Amino acid sequence: MSNGVLIIGAGGHASVLLDILIEQETNVLGYVSPSSADNKKLFSGLEWFKDDIDILQFDSAKIELVNGIGSLPKNYLRNDLYSKFKKLGYSFAKVVSKKAFVSSHAFLEEGVQVMQGVVIQAGTNIGYNSIVNTGSTVDHDCSIGSNNHIAPGVTISGQVTSKENVHFGTGSSVIQSILINENVIVGAGATIVRDVEKDTICNPAYSLKKIY
Repeated sequence: MSNGVLIIGAGGHASVLLDILIEQETNVLGYVSPSSADNKKLFSGLEWFKDDIDILQFDSAKIELVNGIGSLPKNYLRNDLYSKFKKLGYSFAKVVSKKAFVSSHAFLEEGVQVMQGVVIQAGTNIGYNSIVNTGSTVDHDCSIGSNNHIAPGVTISGQVTSKENVHFGTGSSVIQSILINENVIVGAGATIVRDVEKDTICNPAYSLKKIY
């Protein structure tokens, strides 16, 4: 059983997670960041560790980590930190806001983060280290891959499948039964109406462009 959590990061995403953890009366042991927290009032009173190596002083069997690094397209710091500390034997906490609805028949893998106002319906699986951000909706029987970011206001209809490293931009939509392959960026406001090949950027005008 975890004796508490340690947050990696001190920016905006970490602040939202800390707010949720405080509301849930979780024992937050401190935060790890090379620079001080953006929101100094919210983080006040928490111990500040300035280097990733400081995490190693904590017994991996007694704490969980919270990945407070935000997710941006083609920025892999969040994913790299998750992989690094998993290999070192640490576990990552799921963080689910009390103000989200997650069906008891949905499944969240390790390290998934679900923000305020989210709806996740029955039969859906959210892959490890993924973020389901504020006010987004994931309908029934979806399979969302690992290291995905579902940005605020996204609508994903039923039976959608996404592979690893997919970024759903703010306010984007995906119709039912679509397959989105790995390393895809769904642009803010885009509507996806057909399957998407890997390494693709989808813009709001529905055109498709290879990343590489």
